[in-house]
Amino acid sequence: MSDMNESESGGALGVAFFTRWLTLAAAAVDREADRLTELDSAIGDADHGANLKRGFAAVRDVLEKEPPQTPGAVLVTAGRQLISTVGGASGPLYGTLLRGTGKGLGDSATVSREQLAAALTEGVAAVGRLGGAHPGDKTMLDALGPAAGALGESFEAARDAAERGALATVPLQARKGRASYLGERSVGHQDPGATSSALLVAALAEAAAG
Repeated sequence: MSDMNESESGGALGVAFFTRWLTLAAAAVDREADRLTELDSAIGDADHGANLKRGFAAVRDVLEKEPPQTPGAVLVTAGRQLISTVGGASGPLYGTLLRGTGKGLGDSATVSREQLAAALTEGVAAVGRLGGAHPGDKTMLDALGPAAGALGESFEAARDAAERGALATVPLQARKGRASYLGERSVGHQDPGATSSALLVAALAEAAAG
């Protein structure tokens, strides 16, 4: 059975699947970089799109040059690359997400969607510890937490949950990060980190769909 068909059926996901996911994520971030920066200009440093575009391009390049041998290694390598490439908070947070998820997958040559859901939950928890954030704080966790919870059901459910979570940040007042300095003025703006996180999960669903 091919990697693509296995991913569609919820079966074994190998290195090719995870590499495809991150390649699609890099393309999505590249495509949406201006929108991410526009969102960030309202409540942040106006560099979220540019930073992630640079970081995920570097991830794509390193995976092509030095292909890892396991799904976990793909994500750990990607996370390490983001931390070393992306400035500000985005690099450490996204790097921690992918490294934590990769470590949760261990050294298995293939993993199931359910195993990925459990590992992603670990990665999301690591992000929360690093940033001291909780659901409802108007951060990337508001998209990632629901996505990890829904991934056990399907890739499409995870994508939809992340998109809903990102949209749900609009009425929230930011309690973490640069946006928190704005207080009530942060209300009415969609969080850029939650938005880029939804792009990452949408790329995961796209990889699963082939």
